Amino acid sequence: MIQPFTPEPIRFVAEDGTPVQPLPERYTPEVLRDLHRLMLQAREFDRKLITLLRQGRTTFYAQSSGMEATQVGLARSIRVGHDWVWPYYRDHTLGLAMGVPMAELISQCLGTNSDSCRGRQMPHHFAAQRQNFVSISSSIASQVPPAAGNAMAQKYLGVDEITVCTFGDGATSEGDWHAGMNMAGAAQAPALFVCENNQWAISTSIREQTASETIHIKAKAYGMPGYYVDGNDIIAVMEVCGYAAEQVRSGQGPALVECLTYRVGSHSNADADAEKHYRTREEVDAWLARDPITRLENLLAHLGHPVTAEERAALIAQTHREVDEQVLAAEATGQPDWRIMFEDVYADLPDHLRQQEAFLRAEQTGGRA
Repeated sequence: MIQPFTPEPIRFVAEDGTPVQPLPERYTPEVLRDLHRLMLQAREFDRKLITLLRQGRTTFYAQSSGMEATQVGLARSIRVGHDWVWPYYRDHTLGLAMGVPMAELISQCLGTNSDSCRGRQMPHHFAAQRQNFVSISSSIASQVPPAAGNAMAQKYLGVDEITVCTFGDGATSEGDWHAGMNMAGAAQAPALFVCENNQWAISTSIREQTASETIHIKAKAYGMPGYYVDGNDIIAVMEVCGYAAEQVRSGQGPALVECLTYRVGSHSNADADAEKHYRTREEVDAWLARDPITRLENLLAHLGHPVTAEERAALIAQTHREVDEQVLAAEATGQPDWRIMFEDVYADLPDHLRQQEAFLRAEQTGGRA
C-alpha cells in the first residue's frame, strides 16, 4: 500500500534503471515502450517549439523538459475525459499525454484561425474540451480555488468524477493556494492536488520560499494525506497518483501529491539568459544525469527490451516531421480577423461595443461598409 508522509520520495526504479522494489505486472515492455514514446515525443515537441519561438512565429513558451515522467505519469493515472483537470502553464506534456492533438497545441501557440481560442488567449495557454482540460492561466495558483469549487460541485452532484489540479512549487507560496486547499479539505471534496515541484519559481528556489522541508507535508494543515514521490520515476508517479486518485474517487476526501522533479530549461523565454545567473551549471548537470527518459530507457534495457539508437532516432524524426507539418497547416489557415474581438461573449452586443465595432470597421475599411 502507498503510504502518505514518507520522509523520502517513493521510488520504484533507481536512477540507473534498476528496480528498487517489485514492479506491478501491468508494466509490460509494451506499456513501458508506449510511455517512453510519449515522453520522448514531448521532449522533442519542446525543442521544436523553442525553435518556433526563436524564429518569431510565437511569442511565449514554457518548456517542460525534465518533467516528462511527472506529467505523462499523471495523465495515465486518471480517467481522461471523465475527470476534470485544472492545469498550470507548463502542462503541455500532460495535455499531449491525455490525447490533446498536437495540432491544437500548435494552433494555439501560433494564434491562427485553427486555434479554438481564435487567437485571444496568451500563447501556450490552451484548453481542450474533449479532455475536460480547463484553460490555462498565467496567474500563479489562480486555478486552485475554482478547482476546489469544481470538486465541491462534483460531490454535491454525486458523480464519480474527480478534479485534478496541478501547480508548481511557487504556487504553494500564494494565498490562492492556501484558500483552495483549505476549502477542499473542509468540504472533503474529491480533489487531487498535484505539485510538480521543479524546485524553482522563476528565480526563487524552493529553499527561499518556504521553511517546510517538503511541500507534501503541508497537507496536514488541511486534513488530507500528502504523498511524496520521485517525479522522475514514471512508474512511481503512476502508482502514487493512481492510488491517490482512486482514494479521492472513493469518497475519502482530497489528497496532495508532491512530485519531486526538475526544470532543466529556463522558466520561459523571458529568462532564457537570466537563469544562468540564479542557478549553477553544476546543479543543472546533476539533474540532467537523473533524466526521466534515460531512466526509463535504462529500465527497458535492464528488462531485456532496450530501445535501440535507430528506434530513438526514428521517433525523434517522426515527431519533428509532425510538428513541421502541423505548423504549416496552422499557418495556412491565416490570422483571425479583427472582428472576432466582438464575438462569443454577448448574445446581443451592448451599444458601447457596437459603437467601437463601427469605429474600427471605418478605420479598417477606410470608411467603406
